[in-house]
Amino acid sequence: MLGEYRITGRGASGIAADIESAVGSGALGPGQSLPPLRELAAELDVNPNTVAAAYRLLRDRGVIETAGRRGSRVRARPATAPREQIRIAVPPGARDISAGNPDPALLPPLAEALAVAAARHARAPALYGGPPVDEDLSRLARAALDADGVPAGPVGLTSGSLDAMDRVLTAHLRPGDAVAVEDPGWGSVLDLVPALGLRAVPVAVDDEGPVTEEVARALRSGVRALVVTDRGQNPTGAALSAARAGELRALLADHRRVLVIDDDHVSGIVDLPLHCLSGATEHWALIRSVAKAYGPDLRLALYTGDATTVDRVRGRHRLGAGWVSHLLQHALVHLWRTGAVDPAAVARSYGERRDALVRALAARGVPSHGRSGMNVWVPVSDETGAVAGLLQRGWAVAPGARFRVRSAPGVRLTVSPLAPGDIEPLADAVAEVLHGPAAGGRYG
Repeated sequence: MLGEYRITGRGASGIAADIESAVGSGALGPGQSLPPLRELAAELDVNPNTVAAAYRLLRDRGVIETAGRRGSRVRARPATAPREQIRIAVPPGARDISAGNPDPALLPPLAEALAVAAARHARAPALYGGPPVDEDLSRLARAALDADGVPAGPVGLTSGSLDAMDRVLTAHLRPGDAVAVEDPGWGSVLDLVPALGLRAVPVAVDDEGPVTEEVARALRSGVRALVVTDRGQNPTGAALSAARAGELRALLADHRRVLVIDDDHVSGIVDLPLHCLSGATEHWALIRSVAKAYGPDLRLALYTGDATTVDRVRGRHRLGAGWVSHLLQHALVHLWRTGAVDPAAVARSYGERRDALVRALAARGVPSHGRSGMNVWVPVSDETGAVAGLLQRGWAVAPGARFRVRSAPGVRLTVSPLAPGDIEPLADAVAEVLHGPAAGGRYG
């Protein structure tokens, strides 16, 4: 079961320390099964309760996971095999539509905004002990949230969406807790959950968001949290519809203690209305990144939520980073006030490219998905073959393995780098590689 490695130790802490050391050194790899309690207790000549206590310590630290009668195994941690490493080298001359970045041509110039922020800093520098969120930014952000129907709540700031999710999850959950995640879904979330010692419960997605019966199943299984992408879902482009949001809210009414996280990372680049689940349970958070509309390097994400959640996240933030740079906050305020981004125009630009690609693929008998955002998801039967075949034809796409847990294979095509003249050649290449239609419907 463990190959040549032999676990040592007498007390629970000693056994746990030995196993954790072996995991850290690579002597015990991700997915490695651990001996049953009584078997290891007999080998070490200790009480089975001692081994059980050691395994509990390891589970609480996120080192191992337990699956009832299937026993315990070393957790597959992102630190050893991050999904972001599941990518291909782009040879010279190939078009890279795999990265998922926004179109730089649609991002606003930052020079003036940063200069204004620097001038403000010169007059009144931000120092220790000041408010973590700029008053103007908080007011503007809250007004935008109100306009979108997001429940009332204080506004906080983190360094990006993933940072906010990390802090919200750890504010309420403990290692071993289960989290319902979209499948396929954002690879960074699928990495983050096990990195925190949590257990991911995959939920299938269709064009209208998480499938209702799948969420119901996850809730019955006892998940402690649900993470939902409201619009522009990565990688599928799904967007939560009003009807689907209503169905999910009805489900959550019977699970009021489940933490709900709404991810609105494409605010400012989509023209579909926001339908969120915030407020359906006691504890919730809505996270709104500015990366796609104003630039990833701003490293800003706004969040709001119930008072307890926001207070916990703010309190823990103070003990770490402290706050998000006021220079960046003031720059964002200037960008908002001067209308540096026209959301309707940006949404139209991405929508024209995305919709044109979906139509061109359909005309060639290739089903695809791309209801909103900047990505198109193409189901395939052979993911490796599809990626390799497209690369041979000069197109580098993202392998679906970066975004999947149990769902069917696919590839993600980011439309940001595409010009109108690219649509037909790309659709031709995809059709040539796939040789006909793949299964449609839900993505899993």
